[in-house]
Amino acid sequence: MTNIAIFASGSGTNAQKIIDYFEQSTIARVALIVSNKSDAGVLSIAKKHDIPTVVINRQSFYEQTALLDILEKYDIGFLVLAGFLWLVPAYLVQAFPHKIINIHPALLPKFGGKGMYGHHVHHAVKASGATESGITIHFVNTQYDEGDIIFQATCAIHPDDSAEEIGRKVLKLEHEYFPKTIEKLLRASE
Repeated sequence: MTNIAIFASGSGTNAQKIIDYFEQSTIARVALIVSNKSDAGVLSIAKKHDIPTVVINRQSFYEQTALLDILEKYDIGFLVLAGFLWLVPAYLVQAFPHKIINIHPALLPKFGGKGMYGHHVHHAVKASGATESGITIHFVNTQYDEGDIIFQATCAIHPDDSAEEIGRKVLKLEHEYFPKTIEKLLRASE
């Protein structure tokens, strides 16, 4: 069984879906939640499910490798970024080659990069006049949103859709496909 660590900065809706999906699994389980915000909603979700949590600060994340010891303590074999807003440092990417994935709320390579997250992405998609948006699940490297693409799913955008409506459509795709894609990757690596 693979122990998953979810890295999240926000409310944790994707983390909740992943926790629920793997709750009865024999393949994987969520064994740790890592956040860079002490008030992130994802920490409450973890508490509700008795999942250990770690809150990290910028200095320790980028200037030290203590996080590797924590991940080893919980026997973590796979990292999932679910709304985690910091760039992953090289030491972490090197320690988990092709074992860190992220979900992005748009169809990369469009609307990616530093500062392109959450509502910022949906406003940019709306402003562009795009007729579709979606999700991209990709491996993580040391650049924002530039890792190899694993999976994409699309949704239609109507001209009268607000950025908020685009966000709701995209979130529905995230919740549907993120846990399934994690499972497929873990099964393929067995």
